[in-house]
Amino acid sequence: MLRVIKQGVMASIQDIGRFGYRHYGVCRSGALDPFAVCLANMLLDNPPHQAVIEITIGLAEFEFAQPCNFALTGGCLNAKLADRPIYPGWRYYAHAGDKLTFATSASAQRAYFTVQGGFALEPTLSSYSTDLQAGFGGHQGRALQTDDCLNYQKSSTELAPLGVKQPEYKKQVRVLKGPHCDKLPAGSFEQLINAPWTVSEVSNRMGSRFSSASLLSHNVAIATQAVHPGVIQVPPSGEPIVLLNDCQTTGGYPIVATVIDADLRMFSQLGANQQCNFVECDLTQARKASDKLSAHLAQFNLAKNNN
Repeated sequence: MLRVIKQGVMASIQDIGRFGYRHYGVCRSGALDPFAVCLANMLLDNPPHQAVIEITIGLAEFEFAQPCNFALTGGCLNAKLADRPIYPGWRYYAHAGDKLTFATSASAQRAYFTVQGGFALEPTLSSYSTDLQAGFGGHQGRALQTDDCLNYQKSSTELAPLGVKQPEYKKQVRVLKGPHCDKLPAGSFEQLINAPWTVSEVSNRMGSRFSSASLLSHNVAIATQAVHPGVIQVPPSGEPIVLLNDCQTTGGYPIVATVIDADLRMFSQLGANQQCNFVECDLTQARKASDKLSAHLAQFNLAKNNN
C-alpha cells in the first residue's frame, strides 16, 4: 500500500489517455507526457498503459507500506527516497516504511512514478486516467489527497538497477499551420512563429495560455467545431491557447496552428512565466518526429531485454 502523506500542489492518477470517447464529449485526460508513462512502465516490465502518479510542481510526500520496485520519469523535482536523492529515468527499490518526497524545481513542472505490477485500480472507459473536470476515473475521480491509500502487490525481489535516457524537454515547439489562417488577420501565423511567447499563470491541464508584446487580436467568428489536444486556438484577446489533455471536445475560436504529437510532451514541463518559441514544420517532419520517439522506446526495450 502507498499512503499519501502530502498531496502537494496536485498529484493525480493518469495513464497514456482515454481514447475513443470524444464523440460523447469525454476528454482524453491522461499524463501530459505519455512518453514518460511508457518509459516508467517499461523500466518495470509493466504494460505501457499502466497507471502512474503525475506529480505537478512537487511538494508531495508518499510512504511505502510494503517493499516494491518503482520507477521515476519526467522532470526532476528533486525527489528523495528515505532522504537519499533519486533521479528521473531510473527504477528503484523501496523498503517498507520508506518515504518518497518531492521538492520543487525552477526548470521542471511534472514527474511521474509507478510501481511494479501497477496500482490496484479499476479502469473507467478503458483508462485509469483521472478526468478532473468530470470527476471520474483514477482514484475516486479526483486529485490525490492526504491519507489516500493506493494498493499494490509487494515486490519481494529487488530488481537490478536500470536507467534510460529521456529525450530532452525543449522550449521550441514544432507546429503545423492551422485551418483558419486565411480568416485571421494577415500575418497571424508568421507572428506566432516569429515572436517569443511567455506562458501565462492562467494555464492548467486544460490548456497553456501565452502572452507576448504583440498579440494576435482579431474579431473573427467561426462555427463551433471539434478540437483536440495540440490545437492552438486564438480568442479575440489575441493570447494563443494550446489545448492540452483535459481540454473540451469542441470550440469556437479560430485555430492558427496545431502542435505536432511528438512535441506535446514539452508542455508537461513548461511552467508559468517561462518562454517558448513555435517553429513551423510540415507533415513529413511531424511523422519523422513521432517515429523517432517510437524508435527510442523500441531501442530501449531491445537493450533492456538483451541485458
